[in-house]
Amino acid sequence: MSTISLTAKYRPQRFADVAGQDAVKRILSRAAAEDRIAPAYLFSGTRGVGKTTLARVLAKALNCETAPTGEPCNVCSQCRQITAGVSPDVIEIDAATHGKVDDARRLKEDVGYAPLNSRYKVFIIDEAHMLTTAAFNALLKTLEEPPGRVTFILATTEPHKFPATIISRCQHYLFKRLAQAELEAHLASVLEREAVPYEAKAVSLIARRGAGSVRDSMSLLAQVLALGGAELTEADARGVLGLAGQEVFFGLIEAIRAEDGPAVVEILRQVLDKGLDIGFFLRELASMWRNLFLLRQAGQRALPVVDLPAEEADEWLAWAGRIEAAHIHACWQMTLEGQRRVQTSLEPALALELLLLNMAYLPRLLPLQNLASCAAPATPGSGGSGGPGNSGGRPGGPGGGPAPRQPQGGRPGGYRPQPLADQPAPYGRTESGPGPEQGGYARPSAGHQAVPSAAPRSYPPQAAPPVSQPEAQAAYGASGPANGSAPPAPAAAPAAGGYAPSGSGQSSSFAAAGQGHEPSGHDDALLPPQAAPAGPRTWDGFLRQAGRGSDMVALKHAQGTFLPDPAPGELVVSCANAFHRGRLAHPDKLRQLTEAAEAYFGPGVAVRLTEGEAANDRMSPHDLRDYVDNHPEVRQAVTAFDAEIIERKPR
Repeated sequence: MSTISLTAKYRPQRFADVAGQDAVKRILSRAAAEDRIAPAYLFSGTRGVGKTTLARVLAKALNCETAPTGEPCNVCSQCRQITAGVSPDVIEIDAATHGKVDDARRLKEDVGYAPLNSRYKVFIIDEAHMLTTAAFNALLKTLEEPPGRVTFILATTEPHKFPATIISRCQHYLFKRLAQAELEAHLASVLEREAVPYEAKAVSLIARRGAGSVRDSMSLLAQVLALGGAELTEADARGVLGLAGQEVFFGLIEAIRAEDGPAVVEILRQVLDKGLDIGFFLRELASMWRNLFLLRQAGQRALPVVDLPAEEADEWLAWAGRIEAAHIHACWQMTLEGQRRVQTSLEPALALELLLLNMAYLPRLLPLQNLASCAAPATPGSGGSGGPGNSGGRPGGPGGGPAPRQPQGGRPGGYRPQPLADQPAPYGRTESGPGPEQGGYARPSAGHQAVPSAAPRSYPPQAAPPVSQPEAQAAYGASGPANGSAPPAPAAAPAAGGYAPSGSGQSSSFAAAGQGHEPSGHDDALLPPQAAPAGPRTWDGFLRQAGRGSDMVALKHAQGTFLPDPAPGELVVSCANAFHRGRLAHPDKLRQLTEAAEAYFGPGVAVRLTEGEAANDRMSPHDLRDYVDNHPEVRQAVTAFDAEIIERKPR
């Protein structure tokens, strides 16, 4: 007995024969009986729940020789032709292969012809979401005002792909997954008509594996019956379909409770050797943790909602009392979050093993009092400064467990910008930083020589523990500029009010900006002004003096001209790029730019932004890397998704 023959043999031919979908059946049957037919219907739902089957039954009810009727007779010539698929007035179209605009235009031509020998001309378009946009547009007016005695039935599993204009012109019916009891009753009736004895547990197992789809359940039933056994048994169903038995789950519960990792691995290896269906195993595992949690919290009162056989209820109640509720809840959450990761992994078996080991060793990795918060989703803005409990509960492995620490020193395989929380506070923000005793450096004083712009660029390193002062000086000497300039001397830790350059009588207004103003929408700024070096004042010198903040990229796309007359002078910045000009025109950025200009060109200098030719048409590779890697939104995305920047290209 093949899968196709079993499915086709028991395909419903009347509304009453269709399993489930009671509300839809009543509506369509009454519409056919009263001959009140809509121009177009849209049937949507998951696969195998009866969309195409009900479309054919409706077509038979409309064209039956006894029509108008609520049920087709399945005896007349019209019903027999539609059942055989040879009726000239019931046209089935597979949109996956005939979904182009030319097919839609031919369909519009066919609609104009009256039915040959039937009451209605019915067009059944299966997988209708595969129609192209042009095809949808071609059908738009036809669906709205078709000729008399013509109706369309569109069946789809993805209604979200339909244009709203199409959906608004159809009567939309949502087909639901069948309940477990409905599927069991349907499979049992098929087995009785086939005269095959069966165990109720085997039928329940196949129905649960079918996940609400009649077609999938019938296919699985035919697959098990292909063994040719005299009786359908639970052992046969589990063996053929690769499903784990109850003893497997009890063994896993005991191993996880005892924190016995080798036992967990051994149990998993045994079931994998038997051809375990990993996807269904994860579904069963999530259902097991749900049942245990409800039984642990509510006891006997939870039995009606956990859907367990009466003979197994006491045993499951006993198991639920052996594990802490917080541990059960965390394992349930880890299983739900790990399902997609395991099934999409290149090594699903290893990913599943890691998930189960994380569950077993979870009490060692995190205190039990933190398991509830570990299982809960992180709230926005709930940052933390360390500790396992501050990770927001998002386990690092496939579905659970704490994230592994980054190795100290060096970078991983690709460059990854640091999370915002790990970056030093921008200059001018009210935030304290590490002092010299923690290995931090202050800005060089006015007496120190500025590092030339040709020096090798440095990128934000990965987070590492604080180092001692000699180690920091040694590290600087190993990676510092090659021109032999002396490294900056350690200075006192900056005050809470903001940055103040040492050794300069000039007060910095950047610190005041950090105290009196809220941060702008972008987490970047020009570096604070330093004492200007001796010599002529030029635009290139101003760029070097202003530092290398994220807004320096915007400045390098501009051309600046200093007009000394009339005193005290004016700096005219011409920027052709609207995006960069908009960034510089932001009030906070313009204020900081003005302060940097005063520090370089002299007190009282005004700054004026104009449109003009860009200084550079394209960023240099170094500038592009600086701009992308240090952009706040890029850094947030890299942190949130544990991503890695592979390539940077200018737009």
